[in-house]
Amino acid sequence: MKMAFLSAMQLLPMVLFFYVPLTCLCQTANGNSNNTITTSAPSLNVTFQKSVPGCGSELNLIYRHLCDRRAAWGIVLETLASAGFLFSIALLLGLLVWSMWICTSSRSQHSSIGGTVACMTMFILATAGIFAITFSFIIRLTPETCPTRLFLFSVLFALAFSCLLARCLALLGFGAARGWGEPALALGLFTVQVIISTQWLIVVLVRDKKPCEYSQEEFVMLQIYVLCLLAISLILSLLFLRRSCSTYSYSYTGAIRQQSREHATLLFLTLLTSACVWVVWITMLVRGNPELGRRPQWDDPVISIALVTNGWVLLMGHGLSQVALFCRGEAKSKDIPLSFAGWTSPSADIPGLASQKHGRENGSFESDSDKSRGGRLEQSLRSPYDGFSLSEIDTERDYNIPRPQTTNYREPYEY
Repeated sequence: MKMAFLSAMQLLPMVLFFYVPLTCLCQTANGNSNNTITTSAPSLNVTFQKSVPGCGSELNLIYRHLCDRRAAWGIVLETLASAGFLFSIALLLGLLVWSMWICTSSRSQHSSIGGTVACMTMFILATAGIFAITFSFIIRLTPETCPTRLFLFSVLFALAFSCLLARCLALLGFGAARGWGEPALALGLFTVQVIISTQWLIVVLVRDKKPCEYSQEEFVMLQIYVLCLLAISLILSLLFLRRSCSTYSYSYTGAIRQQSREHATLLFLTLLTSACVWVVWITMLVRGNPELGRRPQWDDPVISIALVTNGWVLLMGHGLSQVALFCRGEAKSKDIPLSFAGWTSPSADIPGLASQKHGRENGSFESDSDKSRGGRLEQSLRSPYDGFSLSEIDTERDYNIPRPQTTNYREPYEY
């Protein structure tokens, strides 16, 4: 019940976030309908407008939403997408520089971070690609932008969710997702969607020799594998969150458990918010727009808003937080290097072991080399069996050690 209420509370702002800019788009479209003249071209319909505020007079109509101040949704989305792309690239460069510095400063202790860094690099690249592909939906649908939309949309989201799925498996202790197995598993899951999208394009464009056209239902059907990745990742993140919150330890790992709990919470919230975004845009694209009579005017804005929203959710919820947790953990492990010296010899790092000991130790097992190293005061070493001779053993005496006798369980005890 609590989980359903949380999902409903997250769906409500998503619906409002989609509906407000679409309402503004409807008003601007009605205002611009009286100033348009439509002509036909051999490949696509080209519409020239008498005056578009913010755009040049010779600008092609397909780029109109990039600069039209009356249809402000395009300008707002391209601004947010550009900012997200630049922030993703900056975060990626910072991660790579930090990883190189860590590896060069302490190569022996941090040689196992390559797999985690590779998986995070792929995730940030996928997030940057999600921001970049937004422009192909702000620009109107053409034979050139159609393959880009169909191929990159599903492929980029498949790469992002594959990295999240591999990360969940690694955190749950799955053996194949440890070390370099994590990016390898993500690439394997990502390759499946590449094959699906490539096969669709080959069948439509090459074998059937048809123009690149698709219905909204076909576009959603191409995302079934991506939805499966998202659903599995959400379930695994919930399992990891439950484990991190219900597992108790008596060891001194309070900070580590707190960091694990923070990581689990951020991962689950990121995937849950992404699932809400996908539910809203698929519902609007398949059911909402036709029922409201806004197809195809609202189709591209709906997908563009979904791309920008989910891109920022992935970037802030997992990209930035994961890099911050990773860098903080590596910095702590670098400041306090792992040492097992206290297990074999007294060490100042462990209280009590370096204190002076009182009394005598058993010198029976001390050799000459130990004597020279330890500097003991004894002049000579004696065995506790010195002076014992086998000739002094009495052969008629019983030297057997008495052993306890088992009770006959078949008979009652005698009191």
